[in-house]
Amino acid sequence: MELELRGITKRFPGVLANDAVSLTARSGTVLALIGENGAGKSTLMNVLSGLYRSDAGEILIDGVHQTFRDPGDAIKAGIGMVHQHFMLVPVFSVYENVILGVEPVKAGGILNRREARREVKEISERYGLAVDPDAKIEDLPVGIQQRVEIIKVLLRGAKILVFDEPTAVLTPQEVEEFFGIVAELKARGATIIFITHKLKEALAVADDITVLRGGKVVGHADPKTATPEDLASMMVGREIDLTVDKEPGTPGRTVLALNDVTMVDDYGRPLLNKVNLAVAAGEIVGIAGIQGNGQTELVEAITGLLPISSGRIEFDGDDISNASVRDRHLLGIAHVPEDRNQMGMVSSFTIKENLVLDSYYAAPYSKGGRLQDASIQESALALVEAYDVRPPLIENTGGALSGGNAQKMIVAREFSRDVPLVICAQPTRGIDVGSIEYIHEQIVRKRDEGKAILIVSTELDEIFALSDRILVMYDGKIVAERRAADTTPSEIGLYMAGKGS
Repeated sequence: MELELRGITKRFPGVLANDAVSLTARSGTVLALIGENGAGKSTLMNVLSGLYRSDAGEILIDGVHQTFRDPGDAIKAGIGMVHQHFMLVPVFSVYENVILGVEPVKAGGILNRREARREVKEISERYGLAVDPDAKIEDLPVGIQQRVEIIKVLLRGAKILVFDEPTAVLTPQEVEEFFGIVAELKARGATIIFITHKLKEALAVADDITVLRGGKVVGHADPKTATPEDLASMMVGREIDLTVDKEPGTPGRTVLALNDVTMVDDYGRPLLNKVNLAVAAGEIVGIAGIQGNGQTELVEAITGLLPISSGRIEFDGDDISNASVRDRHLLGIAHVPEDRNQMGMVSSFTIKENLVLDSYYAAPYSKGGRLQDASIQESALALVEAYDVRPPLIENTGGALSGGNAQKMIVAREFSRDVPLVICAQPTRGIDVGSIEYIHEQIVRKRDEGKAILIVSTELDEIFALSDRILVMYDGKIVAERRAADTTPSEIGLYMAGKGS
C-alpha cells in the first residue's frame, strides 16, 4: 500500500500543529519521520490513525481518498500503530492480548482458544516474530513484548505500520533484532513509518527521511548520503555538533559512596540489592540500564526521597543515610529529577519563581526575610537566555512551558548551583538537539571544575558520550563496571539484558 498525505493541516487553540504537511510512504519501504518535540510528528500520526480529524488536507491509500472518523476506520483501512508505551495487559498471555477485541468464537459465543493460538503462531512464523502464545506478558523481556504489539496490528490486517520511537526501551541487541523484523516486513511489502529522534537509527533503517520543524516539512534526506549532523541541522535550522568534546577525567576525592545499599518495597521485595558505587570529584559516572531496573530508586535513595532498608550512603565521608532531602540539598547535592512535572517544578509558579525554588531564602534573593525581586529577575533572565528556555517570559507559569522547555528550566536551576555533586536523571529527555548540545557541554564543564557527576540515562549514546566510567543496573543490582573507553555498546547491552558474563 502506498500512503500519501496531502496538505494536512491541524489547528489547536493558539497553535498550528501541522501546517500543510505532505509526505509519501511507498510500499515495501521505510519512511523515517524525524523532528524535535513539538515539531508536529505526534499530531500528524494521530490524524493518520483516526484520533484527530484534520482541518484541511487529505489522506490517500493507493490513490484512494480516505475519511477516518475514528481509529476503527484507520484500522479497517490497513493502518496499524505500534506505540512507544506498549498497550498490553501484563497478566494476560500473548494470545489473549493479541485477540483482545477481535476474539474468535465457537458456537454459543465461547472463545475459541485453539484458533486464537493458531492465528498468533501463524503470524509469528510468517514474519519471523518468534514468541510463545501462552507466555504471560509480565514474564517477557521488552523486546518480545514489542513483537506482541506488532503481531496485534498484523492480525488486524495492517499493511501500513507506524512505529513511534520503537527502540526507546530496547537494548542494542534488541534494536538489531527489531531492525531484522523491519527488514522482513519490508520484504513482504509493508509500508513502514518510523518515528524517531535517534538520527543514526533513522539513517540505518530508512529508505527515505522526512524532517518536520514547526509543524512544516522542512526537507527530505537520502540515508545513503546524509549524516546525523545534516539531519540535526535540518531539525534545528542551524549547524549542530553532535560530538561531545572532552578530555579524560582526572578523578579526585570520593564525593559520593554507597555501601551495600538495599531498598525493599512494602511487600519486602528488593528494589535495590546491596548496591555499591562511588563517584569522585572530577569524573562523570553513567548508570546504564533498561528502565525499571532500579535506576529511579537509586537516585531517590541518594537524594533522600525514599528511605533505604540497610547499607550506608556517604557524602564527602559523612553518613547521610538518614538525612532529610533538605539537609542533603544544603550539604551540596544538585538533582535534575526524572519526573520533571511532579518532582522538578511547581507548575503554578512563575518561571522566575521556579528558577529560585531551592534558593529563594538565601542571598542575593532574600534579605531580612524579604524576597529581592530585582535579583531574582536578573538571575532568571540570564538563565533562560543561557539555556534557551522558550518563550523567555519569566512571568509565565512553569506549567505553560512545553515538556522540553520545562526540562531546560530545571537543568538551568540545578546547574547554576556551585555544589560538589550533581545527579542527573534523564537530563536531556524531551529536549531539542541544539539544547542537548549545550547541556552536554555544561555537564563536561561541571566535571572539569572538579564536580562529581552521576548520570542516569536510557540513551546509551548519551552514556557513552559523557561518562568516564559506566555502571550497569539490572534487577536492582550493579552487574558491571567499565571504563567508557574500554567497552562497547554491545557489551553494555548484554549486561543490560542480564546476559553479561
